[in-house]
Amino acid sequence: MAEPLCWPRGGAELLFDGVKKHQVTLPGQEEPWDIRSLLVWIKKNLLKERPELFIQGDSVRPGILVLVNDADWELLGELDYQLQDQDSVLFISTLHGG
Repeated sequence: MAEPLCWPRGGAELLFDGVKKHQVTLPGQEEPWDIRSLLVWIKKNLLKERPELFIQGDSVRPGILVLVNDADWELLGELDYQLQDQDSVLFISTLHGG
């Protein structure tokens, strides 16, 4: 799959070594890429520290908003949404320390 964009924001970029935008080419696989498999790939390849602050089980932690092409992933099927070429996936942490 060619070049989806992953954008951690709202403090989540700190878990990705401060990088705010990743343009990635996902390796070919038998089944289509979905958000669930993207999260596994992100955990293995992009997360630099404290994955428990981003991933919980097979999903993102509560408090992380996920947008695909500026649409809430809840409207698209969440983890089952099948990624398309050039999709933009944005992760926004809505939780802030006090």
